[in-house]
Amino acid sequence: MMKKILLVLVVCMLLVIASVFLLRNGGSKEHQAANHVTKDFLVKKKDERQDFSLRYAIHHMTLNEKIGQMIIAGIPGTKVDEQTRSLIHDYKVGGFIFYSDNLETPKQSIQLVNRLKQENKDNPYPLFMSVDQEGGAVSRLPGLSRLPDNQTIGKRDDPAYSYTIGRKLGRQTRAFGMNLDFAPVMDINSNPNNPVIGDRSFGDDQDVVSKLGIRTMKGIKAEQVIPVIKHFPGHGDTSVDSHEQLPKVDKNLRELSELELIPFQQAIAQGADAVLVAHILLPNIGATLPSSMSRTVITDILRKKLGYNGVVITDDMTMKAVTNHYDIGDAAVKSVQAGSDIVLIAHGHDNVTSAIKQVKTAIQRGDISEEQIEKSVERIIQLKLDYGIDDKQVNEIDVKELNK
Repeated sequence: MMKKILLVLVVCMLLVIASVFLLRNGGSKEHQAANHVTKDFLVKKKDERQDFSLRYAIHHMTLNEKIGQMIIAGIPGTKVDEQTRSLIHDYKVGGFIFYSDNLETPKQSIQLVNRLKQENKDNPYPLFMSVDQEGGAVSRLPGLSRLPDNQTIGKRDDPAYSYTIGRKLGRQTRAFGMNLDFAPVMDINSNPNNPVIGDRSFGDDQDVVSKLGIRTMKGIKAEQVIPVIKHFPGHGDTSVDSHEQLPKVDKNLRELSELELIPFQQAIAQGADAVLVAHILLPNIGATLPSSMSRTVITDILRKKLGYNGVVITDDMTMKAVTNHYDIGDAAVKSVQAGSDIVLIAHGHDNVTSAIKQVKTAIQRGDISEEQIEKSVERIIQLKLDYGIDDKQVNEIDVKELNK
């Protein structure tokens, strides 16, 4: 009798151990399967995706993967170092931004971009590779003839020409292996003393800015590069540079609606996929935080009033408009709470990791819902899908062809 009881106990213990093993192993396999399906899905054509549930894949991502998708990070220098590798492998960042100090020559730029893509090959989600390639003075890609600035295009006032310039910007960006261009500028240059917009704007007329900005946006988009319209809700009437100080604009919602918001509203109606939000304080609309951290600006005005459903990206959070007043991690949390999908942190590995950690802590505390995070990640991955973004290596650049 005792032997039978012992046998039953042993069998029960084995069943419990087997069940625990299967649960753990099954959960791991489910996560791996979701990632595997998503990776396959990313390379399929849009019309082959009907049976795939993006939400299923997102739901089975780890929290680190979800938060990582919401970060575009800058890196130091011209090569991939250990800290940059860590951003990919440990923090699962969703993309990178490149500046002139990252891009010395076309050949070196391609090598850097390809190396980052190679490092990301085991992640199921491809990287945003982004740059400020506006034309004029804000042209980061090396070895290329400079395209005219927006002020010059605005004086010409030719929509077909603006579209051609947009195609050229998109072609340049794509040739360097990148897939997202922080352009065009949709700010109205209504303040001639503005120290940061100037010839980056198409002009001081709302209709000209709207018309030409939309044509440039569509030109970039035609080259399968994501255009990001900026700097919402309008940086044209500021008197200080947000790289150095926090600008303040004393306009109410009616005044903004009659000027600054018009180009953004029209671009959204014409299919804008991504909007960059500036660091501007607007006290007369009830905002107590800069636009990039303001629920009033991002959720109430951009989302609800203008009906925008695409990806919202902050301007660089390492600009002094932010860092003079806020801790980077706290600013990232406030921005996500306000409704941002992607936090842009262009400088400093510690800044990036601090933001990620503090956003994660805020989610775990319940200050940000994971449901909200998943909605942002869905927008982000859907955008990558819509543009067919992948981590394929790019060939050498034909500079002569691009400069024709």
